[in-house]
Amino acid sequence: MVKKAPRRTAERILEVTLELFNRFGEPNVSTTLISAELGISPGNLYYHYPAKDELINALFERYERALNELLNASDGVRNVEDAWFFMHSLFETIWAYRFLYRDLNDLLSKNRLLETRFQAVLKNKTRAIRTVLTGMGRSGAVDIDAREVEPTAQCMVVVLTYWLSFEYVRDPRNALEPDNAQQALMRGAYHVLTLLAPYLEASQRQHLLQLTGAYNPPT
Repeated sequence: MVKKAPRRTAERILEVTLELFNRFGEPNVSTTLISAELGISPGNLYYHYPAKDELINALFERYERALNELLNASDGVRNVEDAWFFMHSLFETIWAYRFLYRDLNDLLSKNRLLETRFQAVLKNKTRAIRTVLTGMGRSGAVDIDAREVEPTAQCMVVVLTYWLSFEYVRDPRNALEPDNAQQALMRGAYHVLTLLAPYLEASQRQHLLQLTGAYNPPT
């Protein structure tokens, strides 16, 4: 039992840090605030994570594992309904670690490890979206020229990556609060999938309108 205590403390530190980063933004959260929220001494926090960057990197590793597991399921997407579920799941994962996207440029400018690892994230997202487009093409859900696959995938990744930044700029005080999560995720998934609309088979396009219309995403 004694040997497991440090691991539990380290896990709790990450949980509270993630909550604070998501709520206030990483630049606005100090290690002093984290230790105070946990009710532990700064020295105890330092014992587990000697620098703030180590907290950020540990949280990013968790995010990366969750994201890659989801991206690996991209080869199972065959139609609009699959794509809607896949995209919403992606946004749920991004939302859970939304501080990374809210403060992305600032984080990348200060953290070399994050800079290189996030480049890999973008490549993995793009590869997964290409797989989605290919799978939907094989099933007849989309009709897209091979030359359009890459730019379309890139555009979808851009919206996927910067959607929460757009939400934040539009409503800085409320956009990234938990109460607004569902609507933010639905809007994001809706706008990403709308990029597929010109290539969708007629019945699939109609199904997309039915799926997204149920959530009444605002313009």
